Amino acid sequence: MIAALALFLACQLIGETLVVLLGLPVPGPVLGMLLLLAWLLLRGGPSDSERQTAGGLLQHLSLLFVPAGTGVLLHIDRLADEALPIAVALVVSTLLGLAAAGLTLSWLSRRHSRGER
Repeated sequence: MIAALALFLACQLIGETLVVLLGLPVPGPVLGMLLLLAWLLLRGGPSDSERQTAGGLLQHLSLLFVPAGTGVLLHIDRLADEALPIAVALVVSTLLGLAAAGLTLSWLSRRHSRGER
């Protein structure tokens, strides 16, 4: 479990470091997750320890939202000032996500009905 947690945190640290050094417009944890995905693909998937550690983290996922909620309350004035752009971004991104999922499902359904793999 310690080794798996160290792997997860190391990927996040590497992602954060790359973002700072290269000035990338992507959050460090997102880049770290992509690095973790690449690592797992190269290795052929997660080990049992990594599965158990990830499962434990997911069981307590709600605790990870406490800092985000605190940040929202800390910056509530800024959020109120920018409510319209935030609302538009949320609605547009939701619609785009739904459209992408629907189109993907439609494409996969047609492909499956034709017997393609």
